[in-house]
Amino acid sequence: MSRKRPGTAALSALVAAIGCAVTLAVFTALVRRESSAAEVQMDRRTAAAAEAVRSETRRYVEILRTTAAAAGAQETLTATEYDRIVQPLKTMKLAGATAIALVVPATDDQVAELQERWRRLGAPDLTLAPKGSGEHAFVVAGVSLDGTRPLRGVDMTQAVAPAEAFAQARRTGQPAVSDTYQLLVDRDLPSAQRQHSFVMAAPVFHGVEQHFLGWVVLGVRGQNFMGDTLQHAGQGLLDLTLTVAGADRREVTVAELGAASEGERDLVRTVDIPVADKSWTLRASAPAAGLPGARSAFPLSMASGGLVLTALLSALVWVLATSRDRARVQVRAATAELRAGEAASRRQADLLGAVLDGISDGVGVVGPDGRFLLHNPAAIRMLGKGNPEAGVESWQGHYGLFRVDGVTPFDTAELPLVRALAGEDSDQVEMIIRHPAYPEGRVISVSARPIETSAGERGAVAVFHDITERKQVETELRGFAGVVAHDLKSPLSAVRGFAELIIDALDDAEAGSPDALREARHSAGKVISGAGRMEKLISELLDYAAARDATLRLGEVDLRSLVDDVVTARTDHLGGPDLRPDIFVGSLPPVQADPVLLRQVIDNLVGNAIKYTPPGQAPRIDITGRREPDGGVRVQVADRGIGIPDGEHALVFDSFHRASNGVAHPGTGLGLAICRRIVERHGGRIEAAPNPGGGTIFAFTIPAAGQPTSNLVGVV
Repeated sequence: MSRKRPGTAALSALVAAIGCAVTLAVFTALVRRESSAAEVQMDRRTAAAAEAVRSETRRYVEILRTTAAAAGAQETLTATEYDRIVQPLKTMKLAGATAIALVVPATDDQVAELQERWRRLGAPDLTLAPKGSGEHAFVVAGVSLDGTRPLRGVDMTQAVAPAEAFAQARRTGQPAVSDTYQLLVDRDLPSAQRQHSFVMAAPVFHGVEQHFLGWVVLGVRGQNFMGDTLQHAGQGLLDLTLTVAGADRREVTVAELGAASEGERDLVRTVDIPVADKSWTLRASAPAAGLPGARSAFPLSMASGGLVLTALLSALVWVLATSRDRARVQVRAATAELRAGEAASRRQADLLGAVLDGISDGVGVVGPDGRFLLHNPAAIRMLGKGNPEAGVESWQGHYGLFRVDGVTPFDTAELPLVRALAGEDSDQVEMIIRHPAYPEGRVISVSARPIETSAGERGAVAVFHDITERKQVETELRGFAGVVAHDLKSPLSAVRGFAELIIDALDDAEAGSPDALREARHSAGKVISGAGRMEKLISELLDYAAARDATLRLGEVDLRSLVDDVVTARTDHLGGPDLRPDIFVGSLPPVQADPVLLRQVIDNLVGNAIKYTPPGQAPRIDITGRREPDGGVRVQVADRGIGIPDGEHALVFDSFHRASNGVAHPGTGLGLAICRRIVERHGGRIEAAPNPGGGTIFAFTIPAAGQPTSNLVGVV
C-alpha cells in the first residue's frame, strides 16, 4: 500500500491543478462577459441617442412638409392665414426651435412690389431690407416658438448657409437642412451665448401647376436641440457630440452634452444620421466602469467558490484513489465503453462509405496539407483521374483545370478547395476539365466548405456537379438566338434599302403625278419606319438577353464621369436653348460595377426622362447619389415629365409593359426591364415613385467602390 501513495498524491495534485485552471478560466470569462456587457450597454445607449436625433429631425421634416402643403393649399395665402396654420406648433415643444417663418424670394426689381403685396396680405408694417444684389429671400410672416421675435423683413440670403439650403429645397422640391451657422436673430447676443444653429426649409408650391411661392423655414439652436433631445437618451452616462460637415468640408460641432461620470472614455461609438438632404454624425463616449453591469464582485466570488470546490474535489479524489477494487471496476467499465465506441465508429464509417459510393454527385475531402483523404467514385468519374500524390500545387496541371472560356488556366489560389482550406466558402464555381481522358473537356460546378478534422486542423470538403450537357444546351440556345437575330436583320436591311430607293425614284418623277407620288412615298416611309421598329425590337431583345447572361466585367467606375458622358451624348443633338434639357448632376461617389451595363442603365433612365416630357416643355432632370449605411450607393434620377399612373410604378419594370397614361410614345417596353436585370445582377434594386413636384423619381442601388462582390449574380 505504501508504494501506491505517491501515485495517489500525484493524481490529487493533478485534480487540484485542473480545478485551479478551470477556476481561473471561469474568472477570466466572467470578467470578459462584464466587459462585453459594457459594450452592449454602450451600443444600446448610443442607438437610443441616435434614434432620438433621427426621430426628432424626422418629425421636424414632416412638420415642415405638412406646413408647406397647408400653406400651398390656400387659395390666397395671407400673413393671418399663415399665423393660423402654424399656431398649433407653439404647443408641440420642438426642441431648440426658435421660430417658424414664411420666406418669399424676390429679385432687386421685385422688392417694392413684394413689400406692397404683403402689406395688403396682412403685414401692414412689413419693411423689406435687401442685402447685396441678385435674388433675395425675405421673412414676410412668422411665429415665435421660444419667445424670440421673428425678424420680419430681413433678407436671409445675407447668410450663406440658409441661402444654400433654400436653393437645394427649391431645386429638389424636398425639405433641406442648412450647414451650421449663427442665427441672424442671435447676432446681437454676447458671443458666449451664441450657439451653432441651423435652419430647415421646405418649398411651398401652389395650385395644380405647382407654382413656387417660397419656403417654410424652421430655425433651431443646436445646443438647445441637443440638450432637450438627448438628455434622457444618454441618462447622464454618455458624452454626446453632434457634428456636421461645414461648407468648407471641415467638421463643425453642432452641440455637445457631457456625462456626469468620471474616468477615461475608453468606449467610443460613431453613428451617421441622415437629416433631410444631409448627414450628421453623432459621437458617443463613456468610461466602461460607469456603465451598468460593467464591474461587480461576482467574478471574485465565483473564483473563491471555485477554489473551495477544487479543494473538496481533490480530497474526494484522494479518498476514491485509495480504493483499489473500485478503481479496477471503473477501469473495466471504461475499457468496455471504449470498445463499444470503437465498434460504433466503425459501423458509421462503413455506412458513410456506402452512402458516398451510391450518390451521383462527386464528393472529395482534403486534409490541411492539400492531399485527398477520401473521394467517391462519382468524383473520380467527373475528374477523369485519381488524386495525385502531390498536394494542391499540382492539381491544375494534373486535372487540366481551365476557366469557362476553355483557354485561361484556373489559378491555383482561386480553386474552391484551396479557398476552403483558407476558411472561405465557395458556391457553384464553374470550370472546365480537359486532359487526355477528356480531350473535348467537361464542365463541372464545384461548391466547397472548410471543415475541422479530428485533430483540430482545418480541412475542406467539395461537391462536384457535371453540368456539361446543360452548358451545351445553353450554348445552342445562344447560337439559335444569334442566328434568328441575324436572319431577321438581313431582310429588314433589304426592305429599308429598297424603300429608300423607291423614295429617291419618286423624288425624280414627282412632277408627273403628285398625288400618286406622295402616296407612294408615304407607303415607302411606313416600310422604313416598320423596319426600324423591328430592328429596334430585335436589338432590345438581344440587350435584354445580354443583361441576364453576359459576364459581368467588374471594376471601379467613376460614376460622375459616366453620367456626364451620357448626358452629353443625349443632349448635344437637341434643339434650341428654349427646349434644351435642364439637367442637374450632383455629387456621385465611385461604384463597383460593369461600366458598359451601368452606362446602359443611366442612358435608359435619362432617355426616358427626356422622351416622356410634355410637348413644348423643356425637360428637367436631377441626378443625385449618396452612400447608404450598408455600404452601397443609391442613385436617383428625378424628372418633371408626364409621370406614371398610380398603381403602375412597380409594373413598369416588367417586360413589354407600357404605362396606361393615355399618351402614345414609340418603344418596345423593354428599357426598364433591362435596367432591372442589370441592377439586380449587381446585387441592387430599382424602384419608381411619384415626384412631389410632378413627374417620376427612379432610384437604384449599386455596390460602392471597394465593396466585396460575393453577392453579385453572374460573376465567374
